Amino acid sequence: MKATTLVIALLAAVAAGCGSGSNDTLTVYSGREEELVAPLFEKFTDATGIDVEVRYGDSAELAATIAEEGEHSPADLFFAQDPGSLGSVESQLAELPASTLELVEAQFRDADGRWVGTSGRSRVIAYDTEALTEDEVPDSVLDLTDPTWKGKVGVAPTNASFQAFVTAMRLSAGEDATRQWLVDMKANQVREYEKNTPIVEAVAAGEIELGLVNHYYLYLVRQEQPDATVENHFLRSGDPGALVSAAGAGVLASSDQAEDAERFVAFLLSDEGQRFYVDEAEEAEYPLVEGIEAKAGLPPLADLHGPDVDLSRFGAEHEATIELLRETGYLT
Repeated sequence: MKATTLVIALLAAVAAGCGSGSNDTLTVYSGREEELVAPLFEKFTDATGIDVEVRYGDSAELAATIAEEGEHSPADLFFAQDPGSLGSVESQLAELPASTLELVEAQFRDADGRWVGTSGRSRVIAYDTEALTEDEVPDSVLDLTDPTWKGKVGVAPTNASFQAFVTAMRLSAGEDATRQWLVDMKANQVREYEKNTPIVEAVAAGEIELGLVNHYYLYLVRQEQPDATVENHFLRSGDPGALVSAAGAGVLASSDQAEDAERFVAFLLSDEGQRFYVDEAEEAEYPLVEGIEAKAGLPPLADLHGPDVDLSRFGAEHEATIELLRETGYLT
């Protein structure tokens, strides 16, 4: 069955279930920021009549909470910023329907069917256009340890997306090379920020010249600063810093609202849910369902080629990544 046919079928299932589901509120743990995804929850409630209660937080911290709560977690669904956070609680997630999983290419879903990508993103270097031309921006994150960039680069070590990037580097370049890169970046006085948005804002303010972020944060900053002197530089194919990843969702196996939770995942992959990132969302993430093109001005998702890594491995590698970041002084 083609993806478009599956989308229609899923939408029909959502509509058919509007009057038959539980009246209880669907509880979502969201590692996606409220300013980014709150409209999606509102759209889902409007479409289905199902009320949603959202607990927002950092994806990695919410994953740890889910693990600690175990089968008594009040969460019905985990909506995470990255595959690593989802994978770290994979044993607590239920297998999703094949009709939902098959809407998304295999590279953007769990090999065991426990989570599925809902939107895509690419790691980029955001750069100060007043200080640099694009030709002067490195094509590889490995070049950022050069003294040229001493004190001029920003990262967000506590952010799940940065941690996913480090996992990708470990899997593609190796443990020793990743450790050395982290040590060398420290020696080169890398600047540390809490989140990606402050990094792009710091680039716009001339505080730093380069920032390692996801591509869509530029669009968020431009909502507040239309004339911000920042652009995205997409790194060369295969570079560890060119990771193409996904936000995603999984249903808790312990949920007594599993049917409604599965409807929410289906909604995220419906035409309305996917076009949200093209037509309405400030952050301009990539739709993952076939046939829906990204926002104008973005390179096609098919043209982006990050390191050759399996996103479904990120959960199992997450703790090793955290330990490495602790050892190298990025986390306490």
